[in-house]
Amino acid sequence: MEEKRILLRNRGKINPEKAEEYIERGGYKGLEKVLGMEGKEIIEELARSGLRGRGGAGFPTFRKLQFAYDAPGDVKYIVCNADEGEPGTNKDRILLSSDPCAVFEGMAIAGKAVNAHVGFIYLRAEYSYLVPILEAAIKSSCEANMLGKNIQGSGFDFEIKLRSGAGAYVCGEETALFESIEGKRGEPRFRPPFPGVKGLFGKPTVLNNVETLANMSVIFQNGWEWFRQTGTENSPGTKLFTVCGNVKRRGVFEFPMGINLKDLIYDVCGGMEEGHELLAVQTGGASGAIINASQIDMILDIDQVSNSGGRLGCGTILVMDDRNCIIDVVRNNLDFFRDESCGKCLPCRNGTKRMLEILDRIIDNKGT
Repeated sequence: MEEKRILLRNRGKINPEKAEEYIERGGYKGLEKVLGMEGKEIIEELARSGLRGRGGAGFPTFRKLQFAYDAPGDVKYIVCNADEGEPGTNKDRILLSSDPCAVFEGMAIAGKAVNAHVGFIYLRAEYSYLVPILEAAIKSSCEANMLGKNIQGSGFDFEIKLRSGAGAYVCGEETALFESIEGKRGEPRFRPPFPGVKGLFGKPTVLNNVETLANMSVIFQNGWEWFRQTGTENSPGTKLFTVCGNVKRRGVFEFPMGINLKDLIYDVCGGMEEGHELLAVQTGGASGAIINASQIDMILDIDQVSNSGGRLGCGTILVMDDRNCIIDVVRNNLDFFRDESCGKCLPCRNGTKRMLEILDRIIDNKGT
C-alpha cells in the first residue's frame, strides 16, 4: 500500500531553509490567491473544504477563523501549536523540519482571513534544534516578500515570531500555551471567554496545529473541490499517522482519512515481529483509547473512531504485542499524566494520583 503524500510531498526534495525552493514547487500560490480575497470569502472556501483540526479534537477549522473574524478589535493573533507533547507523536516535527514554509503559508492565510498581522509558533522545548531551520526559512520567506511588510504589494503585513516552551505537556492545551507565551506559569484558563474572543494577550486569537495549517496551504493552492477528492465525507484530506511500538516498520506515514487500521498495521508496517501476536492498539496517543486485537478492523477517520469509543486524536498508533501487559501500559500513562498535571484543578491533581495507587495495588496482587 503506497502513501499519498500531499503534506509530505516536499520532504527530502527541497532545502527547508530556502523559500525559493518551496516557491518553485508551487508554494505560496495559496497565499497569493487569498491576497485578493476578502476575509469572509476565505472562511467560506475553508468551510466548503471540510477541513477539521488535526491536533486532536477534530473541530471544524473554519469556525475558529469565523469566531476571530466576528470578534471586534484591531489587534488579533494567529498561533501555531507546535508543542507536540503527546507521547509517541512525531508528525509535526517532520513537517517543520522538512517543509516549514507550508506552515508559514497556512498561518499567513489565516491572518489574511481574520485581519491578523502577527503569528506565533510555539515550539516544545525538545524541538530547540528546529529553531535555526525555522529562522532561516522565515528570513528567506521575507526576502521573497511572502512574509513581512506589504506582501506582494497587497498592503497586507504578516510577521511570524518563534517562542519555545519549557517542556510542560500541559502547554499543549491552547490557553495554557497562551499563558506560557505571555511569560506566565503554563496553566489552562477557565472558559468562556474562548480564544476567538479573548486569547493571547487578551486579543482574539486563532490557534491551530502544525498539520492543520499545512493543510490550509494546499487547500488554497489547489482548491476546496480538489481537497475533498481525498478522504471521507466528514473527514476529507489526508492524515499523518505516527506508528510506534511492536511493528516491523515504524515511522510517520501519510494516508487518506478512512484508511483501515488493520491495513496500516499489517500492510504498511509489516505486522508483528516473528513469533509474536498482536495484543492491543492504542489510538490517539496516551490520552486515547486501547482496543484489543479483534477490534482493529476499523476505519480511521475522526467520527468513526470516536463512534467506536476511541479517538483519532493526533494520529498516534501505539502497537503492542504479547510481550506487553496492559496494566503496565495504563500505569505508565497514568504516571505520565500525574507528573505532567499543572495541579490547578482537584480532579486532575488528586485523581491521577488515586488512579495510580489503584493500579499499583492491582500490580501487587492487592486489588479489590
